[in-house]
Amino acid sequence: MAVRIGYLLPTRERIMRGQPDAGPLLDLADRAEALGFDSVWVGDSLLARPRHEPLTLLAGIAGRTRRVDLGTAVLLPALRNPVILAHQVATLDQISQGRVILGVGIATDVPNIRAEFRSAGVPFENRVGRMMEALRLCQALWRGEPVDWDGRWQVAQGVLAPTPYRPGGPPLWVGGSVPAARRRAGQHFDGWFPTGPDAAGWGEQWRGVQDTAREAGRNPADLVGALYLTMAIDDDAAKAQQQIDTYLEQYYGASAKMIAARSACYAGPAEAAAHWLQGYADAGASHLVLRFAGAHEKHMDAIVRIRASLGW
Repeated sequence: MAVRIGYLLPTRERIMRGQPDAGPLLDLADRAEALGFDSVWVGDSLLARPRHEPLTLLAGIAGRTRRVDLGTAVLLPALRNPVILAHQVATLDQISQGRVILGVGIATDVPNIRAEFRSAGVPFENRVGRMMEALRLCQALWRGEPVDWDGRWQVAQGVLAPTPYRPGGPPLWVGGSVPAARRRAGQHFDGWFPTGPDAAGWGEQWRGVQDTAREAGRNPADLVGALYLTMAIDDDAAKAQQQIDTYLEQYYGASAKMIAARSACYAGPAEAAAHWLQGYADAGASHLVLRFAGAHEKHMDAIVRIRASLGW
């Protein structure tokens, strides 16, 4: 099975270091395309973990690249008005000529994210239903026909233009590993996009997502099994582990052990990294999105070599 490899841009990391210039991020996206990466991804946060606005940044990348898919890892639809979101995504899909993948999620229940929702005037407790309704409204608008909507948002004979380049809109992948998130993935989404667990656990959960899709009358083969993975590759395994631990603690403001318990992370030499990645492919994953704990150019080059060794 051909496995696609994605690269997550370090938007949050650059802000943390006081380096907000977008130019170097655009250059990294160009480099990823030139090296053969299949997709480039951008995270999302307003105030909890400040970074560049993802759809705007992806529009800049879309204008400079020609081949790579462009994804959000992950966008929080509940924080946005869906009519505006539908317009933004449709325009981005037109700019990129159909290369958008909309990864979405509901956000972790931690104090700074609850505060972010309050700042946006959005009730945190209703974020799941809000996300699902928002995406249904987006999809209705993306068809380009008059829409009447009577729910959290009111639309009367609304017609969106332009519609997305890809008929019906971009594929929707949903994050989350809890049972409810996996059920939503199987019932409603085009892909499942969690941050873990290990390959064996992911494979077992993926089979459950596929079973849910089958029970819902969907073809499981139409769903994408994806992952968001964090890596530090170094011949010195202890040094790589320290890189991962420091990175996670600075990024999340929490213990590395706690974060690693819910996020799949690898620290060590390239040969073992190849085996680790192959484990997810063997479990059924077809798209792996990689986040690097620093040294992005070095890591990108290492992944190119690993990919060649795996025959991907």
